[in-house]
Amino acid sequence: MQTLEVDLGDRSYPIHIGPGLLANAALLTPHIHGNQVMIVSNETVAPLYLNQVKAACVDYQCDVVILPDGEAYKTLESVNLIFDGLLEARHNRTTTLIALGGGVVGDITGFAAASYQRGVNFIQIPTTLLSQVDSSVGGKTGVNHPLGKNMIGAFHQPQCVIADTDTLNTLPLRELRAGFAEVIKYGLICDAPFFDWLELNYQSVLGCDTEALVYTLKRSCENKAEVVAQDERESGIRAILNLGHTFGHAIETDQGYGNWLHGEAVAAGMIMAADLSARLGWMPGEDSQRSRALIEASGLPALPPQDMTSERFMELMAVDKKVLDGALRLVLLKGIGEAVITSDFDLGALSETFAAGNQLCA
Repeated sequence: MQTLEVDLGDRSYPIHIGPGLLANAALLTPHIHGNQVMIVSNETVAPLYLNQVKAACVDYQCDVVILPDGEAYKTLESVNLIFDGLLEARHNRTTTLIALGGGVVGDITGFAAASYQRGVNFIQIPTTLLSQVDSSVGGKTGVNHPLGKNMIGAFHQPQCVIADTDTLNTLPLRELRAGFAEVIKYGLICDAPFFDWLELNYQSVLGCDTEALVYTLKRSCENKAEVVAQDERESGIRAILNLGHTFGHAIETDQGYGNWLHGEAVAAGMIMAADLSARLGWMPGEDSQRSRALIEASGLPALPPQDMTSERFMELMAVDKKVLDGALRLVLLKGIGEAVITSDFDLGALSETFAAGNQLCA
């Protein structure tokens, strides 16, 4: 087992990474401060892992809410199902919510925890690669709106994160690849040596080799924790974690939540960001090609949906959270391992990027 610390002063918390952690109640119980627990999971994950987590909570009043599975259910209606369960079982403000599932479950549960009685504790037990390397760390919680992804939410840090690599053995390959997109992101934005390692070892990671997975999770979480510690509420540098996301969120919104997995949309978005960076002369063309090659080799989409026009992209990107005072801000690259947040880019080059990604774009 590897343990990292997210350094946020009195809101600091550990991230435990390794195989067989769900059976280790000693990792969980120190972070439950009252006598009530509400486990939130979904219809896919609960049959696999719920009983192990319930066994660790045997000394507490332990209730369960099971949500439908999928990005389409990342809604206020799902949050309300959690509120119903908490109120019906009379949970008080010392309760602890436990998110057992992927990024959707974690985001919904965290938002419910941030809102219930104006804020209660919660614990993240992520069961997908994407949630283990990204969404479970950093305190971003929330839900989608039909007009924009993750537009409703709150910053609310967990008490701890328990990432059991064994849960990835039951993850479909498509989901594993989608999570790997966020792993590649860390190499691109701030860790060139990690990107080099991924080029050599991506097959071991996607093959669920335990040693490769633990190293991947540790390195990814170290990178994210360092950025979050500098900028918890995304007023500055934390925005680099959104490389490819402005393009990717537009894809998800246009195509319907869940039709493109989040990581798939981000992968296409990162290629678009790298392409634009190269067109602006900021990123060497060779680095842009390496970015695309690793994403393609990992089985991730290299192109946006062919029915999305440049006008549709711009319409949806205009309501992205990173728009500031009417100006679209993008995360672009100076090279592998060096990201920049900017509104200072040529719209003509952006149009060329849309056209390169989609032959139907005007």
